[in-house]
Amino acid sequence: MLASLEQFMLSSGRGTGESCVQKLIMAVTGDETAATGDMPAYQLRTPTTALPQGVVMTASPGTLHSPQQLAEEATRKRELRLMKNREAAKECRRRKKEYIKCLESRVAVLELQNKKLIEELETLKDICSSETD
Repeated sequence: MLASLEQFMLSSGRGTGESCVQKLIMAVTGDETAATGDMPAYQLRTPTTALPQGVVMTASPGTLHSPQQLAEEATRKRELRLMKNREAAKECRRRKKEYIKCLESRVAVLELQNKKLIEELETLKDICSSETD
């Protein structure tokens, strides 16, 4: 049913002539006739095969994994997650350095501008005070 819902999400583009409700009914029931009303809407089907105890179904009913394979898969996923996290952290540090350099550059420009404005203010004060004397 999850695969059908994923197919529904992928195929729910506009302009296909089917309403979203019809597609949802087809996705949930897995039957094309449900969209036309021949079958009751939102009828969930029970699985026809029972899994042996201790076996976990992951991708499809034909793919059964042992506990060792599940542990290896979990380890592989963890390593992949850690690798992606390292890359993301590296990129975050690079962006932070770039941002800090930009801020430092802006500070330098503003300090220079502030210095020039102070000098201009002092010059204007001198001119104003000499005119009043």
